[in-house]
Amino acid sequence: MGLELDFSVVLERWRALLDGAALTLQLAFIAVICGAAIGVFGAIGRRGGNALVERLCGAYVEAIRNTPLLVQIFLVYFGLSSLGLKFSAFTVAAVALTINVGAYTTEIMRAGFDSIHKGQIEAAEGLGLSRAQIYWHVIIWPGIERVYPALTSQFVLLMLASSVTSQISAEELTAVANYIQSETYRSFETYIVVAFIYIALSFVMRFGFWLLGLALFPRRRRLGTPL
Repeated sequence: MGLELDFSVVLERWRALLDGAALTLQLAFIAVICGAAIGVFGAIGRRGGNALVERLCGAYVEAIRNTPLLVQIFLVYFGLSSLGLKFSAFTVAAVALTINVGAYTTEIMRAGFDSIHKGQIEAAEGLGLSRAQIYWHVIIWPGIERVYPALTSQFVLLMLASSVTSQISAEELTAVANYIQSETYRSFETYIVVAFIYIALSFVMRFGFWLLGLALFPRRRRLGTPL
């Protein structure tokens, strides 16, 4: 019996697939913005000199890095419900993804901040810059620039990992694919199409981060350093 592929019944539902892809990008965008902020403050906390803050930030990072994303999503989903807080599946998914990527971003940011030579910090102190000015001009932006490729890769991986939020009925791309294959009984064709959509979304995000990198770090563009 030969394999007969019929993509027409899947492509007929292109609007649903487009809506799912858009929701996937929305989830990724929210998690990236909020997770990046968590990463900056978490990295500062891990190297700030306060033992209690360092331990709390370290515990957060290790807890997230050593538990599956799906379990984290369930903990947020059922945890908020047990407290009597009712949120949409989209909101819960965005919160869980933010918490997850924030931990990984913290470690990436910390590596970037630690790469700044102590001599640069001492020079800034000698010029009379405040602690906040030193962090902003000498540590944070140069540190982010050095780890920007790693950050963008992590954010793209986050977008791909958002597929597991379909388990709490978030209407992202994989959830839409599940509905389509249950209606059409064309599972193989459905997931082939969805795989290509994820590939396209990955390229879109990478291109967007490349443009953002050119805008944020013009020195690299002048030097011809790859982003």
